[in-house]
Amino acid sequence: MDKIHATTILAVHHNSAVAIGGDGQATLGNTIAKSNVKKIRKLQDGKVLTGFAGSTADAFTLLDRFEEKLNAYGGNMKRAAIELAKDWRMDRYLRRLEAMLIVCNKDEILMLSGTGDVIEPDNHVAAIGSGAMYAQSAALALKKHAPHLSAEEIVKESLNIAADICIYTNHNLVIEKVS
Repeated sequence: MDKIHATTILAVHHNSAVAIGGDGQATLGNTIAKSNVKKIRKLQDGKVLTGFAGSTADAFTLLDRFEEKLNAYGGNMKRAAIELAKDWRMDRYLRRLEAMLIVCNKDEILMLSGTGDVIEPDNHVAAIGSGAMYAQSAALALKKHAPHLSAEEIVKESLNIAADICIYTNHNLVIEKVS
């Protein structure tokens, strides 16, 4: 049985602001199962934003675990991410989950992989999902050649470019900025 998956999530830190966005497509095999899934979540009263890609049920499990860690460590996003990654590597149940997360606050962006890695991107751009490389490439170009754009504008334009190219990404975007 096919799993529901496929998406594009992009986070950008630019001009002292952080924005994250995602498209709304969920795919079951080679069919669009839903076109308006909200894959961006606000935590800690909007101080931490998350986006997920991969199997939807697996991603919700990881989001719940991340939120528990975030609450346990007083909102310290990096510590919560590292503790979740430790659990992810050591727990038999978590190791089988097929999802990735991007988490961000006003200062940093982190990617959490299915192998238990916590990655802080060098270029302040993080992307996951099937259209990730299209969105990341567009965001890097916009940051370099259109520095006047806001982080939100870069995320929106980059996701639209990815949606024009990637068959698993659509134009139903949800974009949030860290408050």
